[in-house]
Amino acid sequence: MAAPSPGPREVLAPSPEAGCRPATSTSGRRGLLWRLRDKQARLGLFEIGPGHELHQLTCMMQAGLWAATQVSMDHPPTGPPTEEDFSEVLTQVHEGFELGTLAGPAFAWLRHSLGLAEGDYQAALGPGGPYLQFLSTSKSKASFFLSHDQRFFLKTQRRREVRALLAHLPRYVQHLQRHPHSLLARLLGVHSLRVARGKKKFFIIMQSVFYPAGRISERYDIKGCEVSRWVEPAPEGSPLVLVLKDLNFQGKTIDLGPQRSWLLHQMELDTAFLRELNVLDYSLLMAFQHLHEDERGPGSSLIFRTARSVRGVQSPEEPESQNRRLLPDSPNALHILDGPEQRYFLGLVDLSTVYGLRKRLEHLWKTLRYPGRTFSTVSPARYARRLCQWVEAHTE
Repeated sequence: MAAPSPGPREVLAPSPEAGCRPATSTSGRRGLLWRLRDKQARLGLFEIGPGHELHQLTCMMQAGLWAATQVSMDHPPTGPPTEEDFSEVLTQVHEGFELGTLAGPAFAWLRHSLGLAEGDYQAALGPGGPYLQFLSTSKSKASFFLSHDQRFFLKTQRRREVRALLAHLPRYVQHLQRHPHSLLARLLGVHSLRVARGKKKFFIIMQSVFYPAGRISERYDIKGCEVSRWVEPAPEGSPLVLVLKDLNFQGKTIDLGPQRSWLLHQMELDTAFLRELNVLDYSLLMAFQHLHEDERGPGSSLIFRTARSVRGVQSPEEPESQNRRLLPDSPNALHILDGPEQRYFLGLVDLSTVYGLRKRLEHLWKTLRYPGRTFSTVSPARYARRLCQWVEAHTE
């Protein structure tokens, strides 16, 4: 499915100087408190300050995103996105670079539907604080960043991946409307960056699945296979934050209690949607956090927690598609699920790999290279089924 032909607009962006002018909002004020907090949660992440090889790039990203978000603040969405909203490309010209915003009105509406205030989004991604570099265990050549408050995740993308995301965007939005508590990562923006007359670089922004990160003890990236799915754990006592993989999870289980049936059902719905898009190679991100005594059970008294019964959008075909999670009162609560003893952060990410000729050839090569072993490059139907089976086998 080809992406719609975009209609470009080019404007001169009135943006703050990168790294100098802080954006003002409630998140900006919280940013000061964040920097004064204990930095234990940020160990393993690296601030991109002056002298870092990516400092100039991230300063341009921050200035560009500040100006891009200002456009959506000045022209807020008035209704669900139209076909033109999905195809719009806005190019803002800055000193030394250009930032493109793809499908900006559609993403502004999506952010609004998630209850995300544009001022907070602008403050977190703008020049109010340095981005954090995240050193991923992925084999991808992409660069990974977090906003200074760790709430938003930025990742560089290839042009073909961006095309796939934009082609699927209308159906992605429809899926989230139908299933508001979907496990799919919440994609918040797609952008391009061109320095001088160089080649465009593309990047996406999404909600971080691992937020708030303060008490997370373990992180995993699960694909439901075994080839290249082991990460050497950090030495005992090391501050390094690592995302482990399938083989590291052997012998462990996810104890969800009565929430297990909901998770299995939602996994079926979400992977069926990705199968329809002919997408594979996505991951189930997971993290564990031990619950404090007053966070356990429906009668918990923790003041930062609200017990809410949240109904999904139902249809006659899906009478059981409701989610009755106890959601913590935190900004990214959609990715959080509580079991009897632990809180789990869950999200399906990397939704842009299409099973085309390139992947079909890779499947053939891996079949010959790894006889009798499971690997990630298989048909979308098999990939979806296998990941659901992994979740069923590792939950109780």
